[in-house]
Amino acid sequence: MTRIYTEAETIAAIDDLTGERLVTFIRARIVQPVQGEAGQMFRETDVARLQLLCDLSDAYDLPEDSLTMVMSLIDQLNTMRGDMRALMQAVAAENDEVRLRIHTLIRDLR
Repeated sequence: MTRIYTEAETIAAIDDLTGERLVTFIRARIVQPVQGEAGQMFRETDVARLQLLCDLSDAYDLPEDSLTMVMSLIDQLNTMRGDMRALMQAVAAENDEVRLRIHTLIRDLR
């Protein structure tokens, strides 16, 4: 089961995260909390994302719009990795003849 964090727990879990910074990330729609009975709630993936945002912001002094773009690229990369994993599983499920034909086509296209 995925843990859900309150706003206070989220801020406490990340050393460089402040309430002001959290509001900035939410307003920029880089992080999208879910609404719970106790207000805005954050999933474990949100906490990891917020940690990465703080690290990038501090290490590279990136402004909000650059952080938005970087996180969008990371999201796209993660989606592509998932798609590639699914494609590889689908190919692996095929018989040897089909796998060989796909391998040959890929080699020829490169």
